[in-house]
Amino acid sequence: MPTRLILEDGTVYDGEAFGATANTIGEVVFNTSMTGYQEIATDPSYRFQIVVMTYPHIGNYGIEKAVAQNEVPQVAGFVVRDAVAEPSNAHSEMPLADYFVQHGISAIQGIDTRSLTRKIRNEGAMRGMITSESERDVASIVDEIRQAPSMSGLDLVQRVTALRPYTFDEPPAEVKKRVALYDFGVKRDILRHLSRQGCDVTVYPATTHADEILAQRFDGVMLSNGPGDPEPVTYAQENIRQLVGKIPIFGICLGHQLLGLALGGRTYKLKFGHRGGNHPVKDLRTGRVEITAQNHGFAVDPDSLPDNDVERTHINLNDQTLEGFRHRREPVLAVQYHPEAAPGPHDSFYLFGEFMQMIDGWK
Repeated sequence: MPTRLILEDGTVYDGEAFGATANTIGEVVFNTSMTGYQEIATDPSYRFQIVVMTYPHIGNYGIEKAVAQNEVPQVAGFVVRDAVAEPSNAHSEMPLADYFVQHGISAIQGIDTRSLTRKIRNEGAMRGMITSESERDVASIVDEIRQAPSMSGLDLVQRVTALRPYTFDEPPAEVKKRVALYDFGVKRDILRHLSRQGCDVTVYPATTHADEILAQRFDGVMLSNGPGDPEPVTYAQENIRQLVGKIPIFGICLGHQLLGLALGGRTYKLKFGHRGGNHPVKDLRTGRVEITAQNHGFAVDPDSLPDNDVERTHINLNDQTLEGFRHRREPVLAVQYHPEAAPGPHDSFYLFGEFMQMIDGWK
């Protein structure tokens, strides 16, 4: 079916549907990963976003439940150059197009994703709509897009967090530590990595009061990734403030941003964000460079963090943005990127070990 991607500035990209055909609006962003489209589509951090894959052939190996980061796709929409209709993979359960149809995710193929990516890089991420209403006037669609909420100021955490506490269903072979995880939109592979470290993980809704966590006498707290602007997630910032100094804390992505805000820092929106599996990050403590998986549209302003409390530990070598910090006295560390990858390189797995060492040192 003929389908269009229309941006809020009136730019039109013509293609054809390969998923559902309902109108969908979201912030149009791009991801530079060559593989991992299923993990990307199921990552809750992509809520309210239409993801453009820069690699041209997507769907090559189909869909496999085992690698999903959530039970259902979380993206608002998906954009590719060529969608593969007949995947080549013995473990494939269905083609990507069938998966999107099954879950009502609108997707478009056959457009010049290189041109679209260049536009986003030059002009910044912007809202857009995938629509199969070919006869509808573009001006009226643009008006509808502009009435949609902007990502800035948008709290999306409560749309993806757990409704009630639960224990992760892949327990470790031997329980060495008990960890509470604040679910701001957690990826399943973060839970898997904690389990591999010997952690029995209990997942809590984002609004859970700090007193409830402390009362359970956990060994540590993980602050997960998640979607949207960290600034309006004030309830999480307040709970984090009450936890600092009382229990070891490790923040990832949105968790990193919320920790920065809780410690007195500021966040800001990036022009087009960091999304992909090839971002070089330097560990300032060792000089080591790691290639990282990233997915974020906001960042912590390093100059806003109090130097007497916070040590900057990692920077992005592409644009010098802050990628990690530690508290100088309390057991707190955070990184902006995704150490669990999924998809992406394994260079940053060591950070889960550092979290375990921090817990051991605290005890």
